[in-house]
Amino acid sequence: MEAALEFLGAIAWYWYVLLFILIVALLDIFNKNHTILRNFPVVGHFRYWLESIGPELRQYIVANNREELPFNRIERGWIYASAKNENNYEGFGTDRDIHAHQYIFVNNAMIPYKVENDHVTKNAPDFVPCAKVIGSHRKRPYRPASVINISAMSYGSLSAKAVDAMNQGAKKVNAYHNTGEGGLSPYHKRGADVVFHIGTGYFGVRDENGNFSMEKLKKLVTDHPQVRAIELKLSQGAKPGKGGVLPASKISKEISEIRGVPMGEDVLSPPTHSAFDGIEGMVDFIEAMADATGLPVGIKAAIGKTDQWEQLADLMAETGKGPDYITVDGGEGGTGAAPPSFADHVALPWTHGFTALYKVFAARNLTQKVTFIASGKLGFPANAAMAFAMGADVINVAREAMISIGCIQAKACHNNTCPTGIATMNPWLQRGIVVPEKAERLASYFKKFNKELLEITHAAGHEHPCQFDMQDIDMSLGDQNLTQTLEYVFKYQKTPVDFKGMQSVMDCQHLGGNH
Repeated sequence: MEAALEFLGAIAWYWYVLLFILIVALLDIFNKNHTILRNFPVVGHFRYWLESIGPELRQYIVANNREELPFNRIERGWIYASAKNENNYEGFGTDRDIHAHQYIFVNNAMIPYKVENDHVTKNAPDFVPCAKVIGSHRKRPYRPASVINISAMSYGSLSAKAVDAMNQGAKKVNAYHNTGEGGLSPYHKRGADVVFHIGTGYFGVRDENGNFSMEKLKKLVTDHPQVRAIELKLSQGAKPGKGGVLPASKISKEISEIRGVPMGEDVLSPPTHSAFDGIEGMVDFIEAMADATGLPVGIKAAIGKTDQWEQLADLMAETGKGPDYITVDGGEGGTGAAPPSFADHVALPWTHGFTALYKVFAARNLTQKVTFIASGKLGFPANAAMAFAMGADVINVAREAMISIGCIQAKACHNNTCPTGIATMNPWLQRGIVVPEKAERLASYFKKFNKELLEITHAAGHEHPCQFDMQDIDMSLGDQNLTQTLEYVFKYQKTPVDFKGMQSVMDCQHLGGNH
């Protein structure tokens, strides 16, 4: 043995390198999977290595500040700076092409809205609650205390620490936290208002056969007073009309208990609901949940065809029953992993989808009775101002919330390899998240968003964003650099919101959060 080791030790190191290269070359020549490696052994590996780091090279070196999607460097930078409570201004003017097609302009007033010394927002410049009460005729109406809130993202899709940080951050700014369809986890119970999201799998409120259980829903709401509303998912922007499968490998003991599913088996979320059939059945189901829990009940959907929406609006106008709110998810939504054909092409972008839906309800005088929640890359004050001008009452953010707690847009959400620990169940990767610090960052981002949105609102001459109308926003049409109002572009006018002043909202007994 000693002689063998002495012999091997006498061999020069470069012979080992040459032997390694020879072995790799032989493996490459005889491999059947990669043409490049068969034709160019050894050196062909550099091609695959460069391909693997291509996204990082483009993101950090090649792409310019406004080039990346879904969020460019400037957009991410604004969220990062806001979350870290750093300077989020830009100097020397905008670097955007202000003559680009569909570029929006907020029409400022000659004299801005004056905030008096005794005004609610004088000492609370980030206080921007919802102007509407959701489900005013229910037993437990709800007025969100913030116009920006956390959209539906499940525990399991996001890590425990990410959900925990988001909920604690939402509590700090009186925002609500939507559970996503994965059920109410312990990490959703850190103090924030909660919207309980129900998908086709009925996770957390299903019986042993996988069917919806009203008794379990009633118990969940009774045991958790922080649940302020229920959201019935019809579809989501990332993959409208497509179900999903939770593989057995991802079902831990904790997830099994939270979702009410067995361990060791794949769990199916079908494309459609089993608890009801058709529009009338859905309305009856909504009313049954509202009667059983006393909570407002809404629906979430990405918009495509409008014929069934017209049926729903007709039924609501006729009976006075139906959803208390509608969450409109843009087809550009993205926290759910989806096939490219769905993510890229199914459902309309938010502006077009919301326009089509709002017209349906406006034609039947229902827009005052329904609260509209907008979701789809609207986590920036100017984009939100446009959404309010079009008829939105609340903004939900998902990816923007992820970015605020450290997401770097690695686009690895579907691989369980998220390097920041946000969209992975890997314990090692999750260790990078310091929950109290990330909670503070989400809270800071929400505060900066509300403050800047309110400043834009005042610049336009209004007290609250709900007072924006279609005349307040111009859009560039790209024709001879002309701009037109949103009313001209989308061919409708927003129904004015019955707003009696910020003080009346502050005094509302149904105001959420810690108020």
